[in-house]
Amino acid sequence: MHSFPGFLNLRDRLVLVAGGGENAARKIRLLRKAGARIRVVAPELNPEILSRVAEGAAEHRAEFSDDALDGVRLVIAAYGDARDEAVAQAAQQRGLLVNVVDRADLSDFTVPAIVERGDITIGISSNGTAPLLLGRIRAQIEALLPARLGDVAALAGEFRGTVSRVIHEPALRKRFWQRIFDGPVAAKALAGDRAGARAALMSELNSQQEELPGQVTLVGAGPGDPDLLTIAAQRALMDADIVLYDALVAPEILDRVRRDAERVSVGKRKGQHSIGQDEINAQLAAHAALGKKVVRLKAGDPFIFGRGGEEMDYLKQRGIAVSVIPGITAALGCAASAGIPLTHRELSHGVSLVSGQLKDGEENFEWADRAVSGETVVVYMGLSQATVIRDRLIAAGATAALPVALIENGTRADQTVSTGALTALPVLAAQHGSGPVLLIIGKVAAYAQSSVTAQQRRSA
Repeated sequence: MHSFPGFLNLRDRLVLVAGGGENAARKIRLLRKAGARIRVVAPELNPEILSRVAEGAAEHRAEFSDDALDGVRLVIAAYGDARDEAVAQAAQQRGLLVNVVDRADLSDFTVPAIVERGDITIGISSNGTAPLLLGRIRAQIEALLPARLGDVAALAGEFRGTVSRVIHEPALRKRFWQRIFDGPVAAKALAGDRAGARAALMSELNSQQEELPGQVTLVGAGPGDPDLLTIAAQRALMDADIVLYDALVAPEILDRVRRDAERVSVGKRKGQHSIGQDEINAQLAAHAALGKKVVRLKAGDPFIFGRGGEEMDYLKQRGIAVSVIPGITAALGCAASAGIPLTHRELSHGVSLVSGQLKDGEENFEWADRAVSGETVVVYMGLSQATVIRDRLIAAGATAALPVALIENGTRADQTVSTGALTALPVLAAQHGSGPVLLIIGKVAAYAQSSVTAQQRRSA
């Protein structure tokens, strides 16, 4: 984020607009909608601005001078020539924020592309780099938002004070508004039935609502690329009161968490268990007991080597509601990102997902025969076992030339893929280790040889 986003209250504040053409007219339209008072400075005015001046909606000066900035709170320069720089310099000397149209290098702020739905205003900015792209994004957002969304916001504003007086506990107030926005009240408002929406909201408020119990949602964050989050996962992250997340959850995914939600790192890495599983279980239950919406955010899928089953059992035994939102597990996401088909009619008719580490450090090589028979085997957490894996597979009858692929930071911008023969597995493993690594064993692993690795992209 290169600029700090914000919304200015310009109601009854004086704004200077330097320029009399179409660019100035567009800015004056927005400023008037925001309730600003306008002082326009230009020797000539287009018909639209001239009419605004004639009706008293803007005051006019023909030439810019320093005293034109007296009483001004904000400045927009829209001459489109060298005069803009002089206006910007004079404004900045007074400590005023200035925007020079189409000149981000001279501006303290930019005017975003805007989507409006009543009191709902969405601003979209590219820091002046791609104005045409902003138009496309705005069109996409316009298509997604209901036309009467502003009516829902207006209804909430009308009852906000009353709800605060009736429901004192912030967490319960949040739950109330969630019911309003997700239920029949909002549906009536969006359908144009304002009276019905108002009556339904009053009914909700007057009814004796029992304190809702807390709940825990086990959410799969996927292998790392935030675009691979499911819609349900994103919704859960936005609804959460608190999120307990793993060490392997990418920072870009944590950025999708609601800003005022509490975030707690409960990451566990091999040999670096910062918080034990028993403590994580206890924390989940404790927060749910307080009536919170708790998200347990786990890399990949909660039920694939993620201890989600253990956490679900613990919570259900204590009567706590648990739901599960699956995620794209590392095997699927990383293989696809590296161009590896896990099954192939001519090469592999099955795939096994196995862990290189079992509870209490036990070894797990019951799957060796599957790799020997031609099935694709995907090994999670197996990097430190590379030498043992090679030796056990060869002892079980695998050929030394059996293809293997190692995918580090799969699906992320810094993904790295190494491929080779089984006999070279320890050497390949030594090239990895700074991020999570997935090991794919089988003939299909040879497909990754055509993948362009992150290191190759950097060297190109």
